[in-house]
Amino acid sequence: TIIIKNKKMEYKQFLETKKHLLGEFGFEPNFIPDMAFDFQREIITRACKKGRMAIFADTGMGKTLIQISLAQNIVNETKGKVLILTPLAVAFQFIIEAEKLGVTDIEYSKDGKHTKSIVICNYERLHYFNSEDFKGVVLDESSILKNFNGQIKTKITNFVKKLPYRYLSTATPSPNDFIELGTSSEALGYMGYMDMLATFFKNNQNDTGGRNNIGNKFYLKPHAEKDFFSWVNQWALMVKMPSDIGFSDERYNLPELITETHTVKNQSLIDVDGQVQMFTPIAKTMTEVRHEQKETELVRCKKAVELAKGKTSVYWCNTNNESAILKELDPEAVEIIGSQSIEKKEEILLAFANGEIKRIITKAKITGMGLNWQHCNHSVFFPTWSYEQYYQAIRRFWRFGQKNEVTIDIVISDGQERVVKTLQHKTEKAKELYLNLLKSVNNSFKQKVKEFNKEIIKPNFLK
Repeated sequence: TIIIKNKKMEYKQFLETKKHLLGEFGFEPNFIPDMAFDFQREIITRACKKGRMAIFADTGMGKTLIQISLAQNIVNETKGKVLILTPLAVAFQFIIEAEKLGVTDIEYSKDGKHTKSIVICNYERLHYFNSEDFKGVVLDESSILKNFNGQIKTKITNFVKKLPYRYLSTATPSPNDFIELGTSSEALGYMGYMDMLATFFKNNQNDTGGRNNIGNKFYLKPHAEKDFFSWVNQWALMVKMPSDIGFSDERYNLPELITETHTVKNQSLIDVDGQVQMFTPIAKTMTEVRHEQKETELVRCKKAVELAKGKTSVYWCNTNNESAILKELDPEAVEIIGSQSIEKKEEILLAFANGEIKRIITKAKITGMGLNWQHCNHSVFFPTWSYEQYYQAIRRFWRFGQKNEVTIDIVISDGQERVVKTLQHKTEKAKELYLNLLKSVNNSFKQKVKEFNKEIIKPNFLK
């Protein structure tokens, strides 16, 4: 017998609490809003019955409606409270959506104080809250967790693990690295991250593939591929379009997406080590890419301002220096930078969403998640290796409700071609994940657990 938090527990019972198992942990739905589309009703029903689930629904599929509905279901079922965690400046969208659904017992808390049953806060403010006050948690744009430092990420994961009802929601689950799905599985209480690696993956110790193999240190065992995607489908739902779960796509035909790549000339012939070269080579490593970005800041920013002139637009840059240059070249644009307070960032983002600001300068890692900007159909993007940042950024505009064709102008220097090729490679990986999950949707997976039931033989010196 052991004692945990002043409670006696048999050791075998303690081990049972540590198991990561597949199964149903939910209940029959008790609240489905009248305005929900047929496929949204299906997702809400499945998620309620599951109790712990990842909802990988594409942008514009109504994740806000689904998440509020799940929160209300938990409140009705448990008579307890639910916490919804959102990216920066997204909370107000939940309040607006809740009003449409007739959900009134909801509030946005910035300081941890709350009186309503459904409480919304930013990830950055989670430290104000106590998990014991809640019966359920919903993580909006859960893939944003990788943008936080280890301490914040650990706090969020530990908070989630303590609650009986848990939902993760994002449009981009591990687009370039399947093993990131292990983090979601562990947070939901299913197979642990390390157990997942041991079951389905192999460590490629001899990988020398360079940047095109980012995230491929571990790779799927060929014989385990089918089981892996079947396993993911036991606790996650992947929906790019309503037809993925048997419904009509009629309302979800989006306008055209136009992507243009603009290449500017790097006039500097000085490499990373300060050596003068005969010509500018293609940047291959992260160090070379950063050097290339630094050498071409001004010319790329000039091109970006030229492309956005007179338009409602968003500049997606990567460094504070790029942001400052863009601001100097385009005085009408408003900067969002990391050193600003959360309140200031929210004020700017709300003003842009309401059409009070014509152009903003920001970074995808700060504001690339969850925001609805259908009023804008143009953007200028400075790419990095991150497919997720690129995908999330363009889907702020190209989403359900957008009435006009969307133009994304990608600006690179002539030495950054490898970055664009890497994004293309990761796009294919994202499609591969999506197709494999769809193919495995009806397959079952059974986790085999070894039972250690043999008698323990003690060494002589312990007898």
